[in-house]
Amino acid sequence: MKMEEEATVVLDIGKTNSKLSLLGRDGRVLQEQRRPNVVLQSGPYPHLDVEGLWPWMLETLQHFAAQARITAIVPVTHGATAAMVDEQGLVLPVLDYEFTPPEESYRSKRPAFAETLSPELPAGLNLGRQLAWLAARFPVEFARSRHVLMYPQYWAWRFSGVAASELTSLGCHTDLWNPQARSYSSLVSALGWEDKFPPLQAAWTPLGPLLPEVARATGLPADCEVVCGIHDSNASLLRYLQSQEPVTVLSTGTWVIAAALRSPSPQLDERQDMLANVDVHGQAVPCMRFMGGREFAALAGGEPAAFTIADLQAVVDQGTLALPSFAEAGGPFAGQVGRVEGPAPKTPAEQAALATLYCALMTDYCLGALHASGPVVVEGSFGRNPLFGAVLAALRPTQRVSMSDDSSGTTCGGWMLHRWGEQPAASQHLAAPLQLSGLSSYRRQWQALLPRP
Repeated sequence: MKMEEEATVVLDIGKTNSKLSLLGRDGRVLQEQRRPNVVLQSGPYPHLDVEGLWPWMLETLQHFAAQARITAIVPVTHGATAAMVDEQGLVLPVLDYEFTPPEESYRSKRPAFAETLSPELPAGLNLGRQLAWLAARFPVEFARSRHVLMYPQYWAWRFSGVAASELTSLGCHTDLWNPQARSYSSLVSALGWEDKFPPLQAAWTPLGPLLPEVARATGLPADCEVVCGIHDSNASLLRYLQSQEPVTVLSTGTWVIAAALRSPSPQLDERQDMLANVDVHGQAVPCMRFMGGREFAALAGGEPAAFTIADLQAVVDQGTLALPSFAEAGGPFAGQVGRVEGPAPKTPAEQAALATLYCALMTDYCLGALHASGPVVVEGSFGRNPLFGAVLAALRPTQRVSMSDDSSGTTCGGWMLHRWGEQPAASQHLAAPLQLSGLSSYRRQWQALLPRP
């Protein structure tokens, strides 16, 4: 790689891992570095280890700076997370959304689902609940904060010193945004938070160059741009927003989020974790989700074994069924305790096969509830499971299922924000429906045993 080659860095912070990717002028990933995320239990409440991430970012950027001329940094992060800052930095730790704040009468304050299209969710998955609790529990610090920054924009501010708000993170089941009115929800005005949110910027807007001290610490060019940034599952949508035909994008990682673009609008049922996310243009996108990555790990084990079609067939033949839910947060069956019906898997390979069948069936359930039509594209970590797409294609024979070659989905989206209007080099391949004997009967058995959502 030549030093004069221009490159983009995408900072991708998921719930489980953080990743820095160096992408070339054509959108191909040249290098990447990963680091597990940590939730710290010290202090006033469980919080994200942002100070642990920062030196890792600087060191990795220093390494990347020796490989190419980096012209932009683009932050992409998970949702349901915000940072409260003043001119010196954080005024309170960044709350972990899996922490359950005490009630504090928030339910009576939150707007109706019809206004926000944001369902009532457990723990801190409604960001408004986090902020209301922090304001009540830490009134001095909350009052001192100058800005409430969505998580991608916190990192953009950390790199550039420029504060901004952005639609995709504000519209991610926060209770803070009214998608139809394209404005803040009644909760924001009722609690007097209007001045806490900095000006709205488009996700692709360059906020400014790097802070001088960051440029010195990393060796990046002084004119390297910091882009406003985006919510991660919305980054996965960017490649498909120009399509005129219906398409459903599955953003997969810790969460599996199905976003039905231009499909017949379903009646969103908040009890099933159906919601509208907001795309970069402010349009509401019908979505449904479950914590698929977390549930897969619960069923398959921390280091899933390799498995084959024969292992899938064995699980189907013996009638081993995994029934939701194997994660505590969100999904259409939140609050239900997951269980395995029938003979237990005999080998680690059968465990991984069962986890794959479960996630494919849950995805199929969500696609049906969304009335999803047109092709289905699998973005993200499930693309590394070669048989997930094949099982899903067998369950959805009227829809073409493709697997993205971009291992995260979000990385391409981040690159597109810097190269707005250009298409990346990342490609897709078609998933051939898997011929599993008895799969239709297996699916009917699974559906018959589902708990009521």
